[in-house]
Amino acid sequence: VQLQASGGGLVQAGGSLRLSCAASGRTFSSYVVGWFRQAPGKEREFVATISWSGGSSYYADSVKGRFTISRDNAENTVYLQMNSLKPEDTADYYCAARSRYYASSDPRYDYWGQGIQVTVSS
Repeated sequence: VQLQASGGGLVQAGGSLRLSCAASGRTFSSYVVGWFRQAPGKEREFVATISWSGGSSYYADSVKGRFTISRDNAENTVYLQMNSLKPEDTADYYCAARSRYYASSDPRYDYWGQGIQVTVSS
């Protein structure tokens, strides 16, 4: 599966952005999708993950209550709605896919999209 992320940009603190991760292929519903981010000079970190049907999801503590992951399998797309953004959310964001769902920050994904930049100004 190939993944294409979009929706990044510059936003003021307290604002919102919605990232999209569009996937190629006819079996998108059989893939678990996760979002990760990497800030300059820092290691990549887990943000959120969603199960095949969207019935289960798991978030990093740092974004819980502010970010929402969802998916539309008919559109082969996973979304990351980011609200109440903070300067510390500034990073390159990546979506990734794999076949197994873990309600954890496990970074072992098989397919990765390109990073998109999110910048939150104070």
